[in-house]
Amino acid sequence: MDEVLKLENITRLYKEGEGQLEVFSELSMVLKPGEIVALVGPSGAGKSSLLHIAGLLEAPTSGEITIEGVATSKLPDQERTRIRREKIGFVYQAHHLLPEFDALENVILPQMIAGVSRKDAAVEAARLLEVMGLGKRLSHLPSQLSGGEQQRVAIARALANRPRILLADEPTGNLDPRTSGGVFDALIAITRAEGLAALIATHNFELASRMDRALLLHQGKLIEGTQLSR
Repeated sequence: MDEVLKLENITRLYKEGEGQLEVFSELSMVLKPGEIVALVGPSGAGKSSLLHIAGLLEAPTSGEITIEGVATSKLPDQERTRIRREKIGFVYQAHHLLPEFDALENVILPQMIAGVSRKDAAVEAARLLEVMGLGKRLSHLPSQLSGGEQQRVAIARALANRPRILLADEPTGNLDPRTSGGVFDALIAITRAEGLAALIATHNFELASRMDRALLLHQGKLIEGTQLSR
């Protein structure tokens, strides 16, 4: 398959008073299996909205989102939810961990919601957390983890159901530069190891330069950057 995610002619308009605010106009992009793409642009450019549309959390005003060859615009909500649950993992700037559950349980829960047994979910959760460098922190509550550790748990949780696509919205934006670099290294390493396609929104051009390529979101258009070194 040539692409795992394809956006075609995406337009997004919001009502603003008596008129409309155009966020995107006829925007298109392709994400291929195994590639990691940076989405860069100033605050307010619409990076989060684009990720929400790509992840079927928000519907465009017009245009088509195709995931692994399946056009999604006319699918019923239940089917869109199934595709989102099975095919897409999300990482946000804030970790959104459940505070009453430990690290292992936070990664077990989305698997159980998807129908995996607790035993099998625990094995996969432990594997992912080990890969993220948290093998000795499985029983720690979020409040007992550092900010960087909390975000590593959030990344493991996003990958718990073995998605094909990872969408990350400023995943290191709340972290100090040193911690940010470590978490980003772990994110890239596990994304490569799991064979995912990833679209990662970031303000950090140094981090963007370490991805396969960059897309600049500017005035509602995507501008392809030059090929970037890994």
